Amino acid sequence: MMMVFTAVFSTMFRFNIADYPIYFILGNTLFTLMSDSTSSAMHSIIDSAALIKKIRIDKIVFPVEKVLFQLVNFAVSLVAVAIVMIYFRIMPTLDLLLLPFLVLCVVLFSIGLGLLLAALAVFFRDICHLWGVVLTAWTYATPIFYPVDQVPVWMQQVMQYNPMYHYITYFRDIALWGNTPSLTESALCFGGALAVFIAGLLVFKKAQNKFILYV
Repeated sequence: MMMVFTAVFSTMFRFNIADYPIYFILGNTLFTLMSDSTSSAMHSIIDSAALIKKIRIDKIVFPVEKVLFQLVNFAVSLVAVAIVMIYFRIMPTLDLLLLPFLVLCVVLFSIGLGLLLAALAVFFRDICHLWGVVLTAWTYATPIFYPVDQVPVWMQQVMQYNPMYHYITYFRDIALWGNTPSLTESALCFGGALAVFIAGLLVFKKAQNKFILYV
């Protein structure tokens, strides 16, 4: 599937980007980790209703388990990414050692957002349908298959508030361009992830005692 996407986008969109297939794959793979993680976590409490009603268990286990499962899928995808990079003769640099830090940021962000969605979905079931629409819009609002400089300046400024823009740019810097991210960019990635994680955790903890009444 990864190669199909690469072939399609490489043919349809001819941007002046060196190693465009890798550019696209890196962005798509990281965004998929977030989108699949949050979607799975969002349904976790509702799907586990029978178990929640039968036994006492810390309910945070369900959304976190879903995110960790998607992390395993992401790890498998990285093997495919590595093979494609070898094919295109992209040589890794020491900057790639920052990948675990980046993955930690994206996982923290995904868990936080997943916890928030899981809590809201219990009380507002329409969230499950709306989230798919949000993800589609988010995909196009993130430079996954197009370069940032192809959009108007005002959109580039808006992208600064898009967490996935920063994570994907970070990924491309360390895996494709061989650029060492600045300390400011690293702090921004981690700080944003931590803020979303804490917010999601607080909302989930506050709402979890009422889950059994609505699932």
